[in-house]
Amino acid sequence: MATEAKSSGIWETIKTVFWALVIALIFRTVFFQPFWIPSGSMKDTLLIGDFLFVNKMAYGYSYASCPNIAAFGIDARKICGFLDRDNTRLLGGGPERGDVIVFRHPTNGTDFIKRVVGMPGDKIQVTDGVLIINDTPVELQDAGNFVEIKDVQGPLRNMPRCENGPVGLGAACEKSRQIETLPGGQFHNILNIGRMPSDNTRVYNVPAGHYFFMGDNRDNSTDSRVPDRAGGVGFVPYENLIGRADRVIFSSAGRSMLFFWTWRGDRFFEKLE
Repeated sequence: MATEAKSSGIWETIKTVFWALVIALIFRTVFFQPFWIPSGSMKDTLLIGDFLFVNKMAYGYSYASCPNIAAFGIDARKICGFLDRDNTRLLGGGPERGDVIVFRHPTNGTDFIKRVVGMPGDKIQVTDGVLIINDTPVELQDAGNFVEIKDVQGPLRNMPRCENGPVGLGAACEKSRQIETLPGGQFHNILNIGRMPSDNTRVYNVPAGHYFFMGDNRDNSTDSRVPDRAGGVGFVPYENLIGRADRVIFSSAGRSMLFFWTWRGDRFFEKLE
């Protein structure tokens, strides 16, 4: 009897864990996906260590709504292949220019987060660091400097790049900050470090059904300015959008988001612009 009771208890535990995982997968696929910021490409909108939930209802659903489970070699298309609909989406809605979006990289399957600045049919170029959309430069306004401490950041041990020259560990690392206003009136901060090759680009004609993304930390972002075959993002298909990032839940300045004593007190439930 004791053995039967023990076996029954183990089986009940297995079933409970199984259904908990199924419910978590459904919640992650349909409603909100947790996302942690590993790099500084979206500073100062998003900082290394920010933890947020991505709204997956914003643009409807595609194969990219399901996760890639790399540890088991499972591709999202194997889970949600029925949603692979020739660059369309189920219950689909289009993003607005300026949305901060998590998307599936077109070739390597990694989840990225950037800001959409180019819509289907747009002509995009960057000249002297100024974004030009359909032959019209965006409005820029100086907003002082973004200052952080020169030190390793996050579990990837990233080291920030500074505009004020080589500085030692623990010193102030500065970047120029501007407010960029996109067509339609959406505005946000962008950062600049200095003159970079990505400050002057060719003209990009965004194809139908695709989007052009850039990081807010303009000189430290590998984005649509770089073709996907060269390690960049290139044009991102509509079906590769995962969801919209609306708000930071909390933020850790340490090596792990579990180190609660390193959480930044000014970023709880911070709304994104």
